[in-house]
Amino acid sequence: MPTDRDENEVLRNKISRSSRVVVKVGSSLLTREPETFNRVIKDIFELRRANKSVVLVSSGAIALGMQRTNTKERPHAIPDLQALAAIGQSMLMRKWQEAATQLPVAQILLTHADLADRGRYLNVRHALKVLTEMGVLPIVNENDSVAVDEIKVGDNDTLSAMVAGLWEAESLIMLSDTDGLYDADPNLNPHAERISLVTDIEKAKKRAGGPRTGSLGVGGMLTKLQAIDIAHAQNIPVIITTGIYAGQLAAAVRGDDVGTLFWPDKEKISDRKHWLAHVLKPKGKVHIDEGARAALIRGKRSLLPAGVKKIEGKFEVGDAVDIHGPHGDLVARGMVSYDSREASQIMGKQSAQIVELLGYRSADEFVHRDDLVVFAAGKDGKKGVKSKQE
Repeated sequence: MPTDRDENEVLRNKISRSSRVVVKVGSSLLTREPETFNRVIKDIFELRRANKSVVLVSSGAIALGMQRTNTKERPHAIPDLQALAAIGQSMLMRKWQEAATQLPVAQILLTHADLADRGRYLNVRHALKVLTEMGVLPIVNENDSVAVDEIKVGDNDTLSAMVAGLWEAESLIMLSDTDGLYDADPNLNPHAERISLVTDIEKAKKRAGGPRTGSLGVGGMLTKLQAIDIAHAQNIPVIITTGIYAGQLAAAVRGDDVGTLFWPDKEKISDRKHWLAHVLKPKGKVHIDEGARAALIRGKRSLLPAGVKKIEGKFEVGDAVDIHGPHGDLVARGMVSYDSREASQIMGKQSAQIVELLGYRSADEFVHRDDLVVFAAGKDGKKGVKSKQE
């Protein structure tokens, strides 16, 4: 009978066959361990010799800006953070270029607005494809020098998962300050043991109650698990391991038992559905009745105005909204055919009444099923996206 060790070995072997790898390096690791730049580049050279394409997602601009200006505490004001990022970003790229003396590198700075716009999202994909085909190492970071809350991705764990999805990577390696997920905080418990394999991300989330569970740095374990969930929706496995030791990145991609491997247990969704579910930020909320909930989950139907009971927030045509059931549960996310003003006039009404109420009709559906991703449990009780695939 196969054991957990056997399953771990089999899945690690699958990781070793990845041809497109996204590597994420955090700011705490880069600023605390300056030698990390050289270690990571050395491993990336090894991966490239094994015919693997690599995209690097690197934090560190604000942290380096703080070092350069002798700023002791991270400021809270956005203009201050933007200024530090502007100072630190050039330093960050210089450090990567100095480490990669024989490897050309390219800088790609993104905001959430770049990813939320479908055309720009695809342009980023094409740029990454061309750069890696040219033998260039793309280095991606959030454009903190211009980003404000409305256009921020939020953290580079999430950014790395989004980049992995849009580039259609086959694995994502997150380099941290500790060797993966532990059954207790290794900083507090000397008997804590590393967990080699996680196949149930929801159980892992429940265990990640505290911000320092597993000692995985700023943002906490829960933030990283949420980012892993985004990667898993595209069937991309993730390894969290330490970046402190030389050769650790190469070992992870080689299939060695290092760090924690998070293996996806979800059915892969289409690229567009992934973009809708995990990249777009909802601009409002729509509350629906039980009949509409059943139609979305079991019937895989569009959301009609008749099933809408309440509208929250201000949104325009084409914006994403979260769709909640009668008990407040998150059922789905979709792009609306009517703005919030129009929606408040037609909610609860039959589609045939739209012209009478508005004087025109853009669509019979409030959210068409092709613009809808369902999150709630279906007939079989399984979680995940249940919408018709494109």
